[in-house]
Amino acid sequence: MWKTIIRRVLVMIPQLFVLSLLIFIMAKFMPGDPFTGMITPDTDPARIEELRQEAGFYDPWYQQYFNWIMNAANGDFGKSYTYKVAVADLIGDRALNTLWLSLLSVFLLYLIAIPLGVLAGRYQNSFLDKIVVLYSFISYAIPVFVLALIFLFFFGYKLQWFPTSGTVDIKYDSGTIGYLWSKIYHILLPAITFALLGTTGVIQYLRTEVIDAKSMDYVRTARSKGIPINKVYTKHIFRNSLLPIAAFLGFTITGLLGGSIFIETIFGYPGMGQLFIQSISGRDYSVITALVMLFGFTTLLGSLLSDIIMSIVDPRIRID
Repeated sequence: MWKTIIRRVLVMIPQLFVLSLLIFIMAKFMPGDPFTGMITPDTDPARIEELRQEAGFYDPWYQQYFNWIMNAANGDFGKSYTYKVAVADLIGDRALNTLWLSLLSVFLLYLIAIPLGVLAGRYQNSFLDKIVVLYSFISYAIPVFVLALIFLFFFGYKLQWFPTSGTVDIKYDSGTIGYLWSKIYHILLPAITFALLGTTGVIQYLRTEVIDAKSMDYVRTARSKGIPINKVYTKHIFRNSLLPIAAFLGFTITGLLGGSIFIETIFGYPGMGQLFIQSISGRDYSVITALVMLFGFTTLLGSLLSDIIMSIVDPRIRID
């Protein structure tokens, strides 16, 4: 297993190299540059040209790429033209915010989806099953930004149960209980919105697997031995039904680490998704390229993580 993991990690290196080349070339095809937004009627064009020369915008593309990839290999992704700070520091701060949001979103997603999927499959065609299926259809049909705006207006502005932007209240000092609770309080509404819209696939997969498993031979054998029905579901059906869910768990976790553009933008949450949109608007090439590279790496990592989770859930599956 460890040999396969190391081999998969080594395979990621040429994949990331090809991805970096594509990202760099596509970024160069974007119209304008980071200094375009600085041009005003009072701006000296010579100064703008001087800044472009200093940034190496007129060097051959291969020289720019070589300099960029060598610096990136050393952890130096350049400096943000918009925020005037190191890209690594900027992404690090935003990544931590997105990590907290992702962890809570994944927890709530499976906390909601797994019981509903199992109950819907167990009591197929019952009133409960119909309610769960109806909920799945509605959550699948509603766009992310629509539900986010509804929740923000109703729970944020109307009822004022949750804050409408930010990550923490400024009145709390870092490291205190109040500070930690304030961070959880700020991400609770975005996480709930994220989780409610992400449950559809998990519920449907789990419901279908439970329905199929009820007619399997091993279930009939367990029932014929007099094993209680609740134990049949928890020990036999539930574990085998989790395999499709486990297959997507790695992609779910790493996908959320990229942040949600709509969720973070609407709720004013300074995470990776919001930073990505702001960087595109500001033509901040150094941040854009670093973020896309990070998203590509997490996607490859998600594939490996899903395989590892699958081998843990089902002992019959091993990475050889």
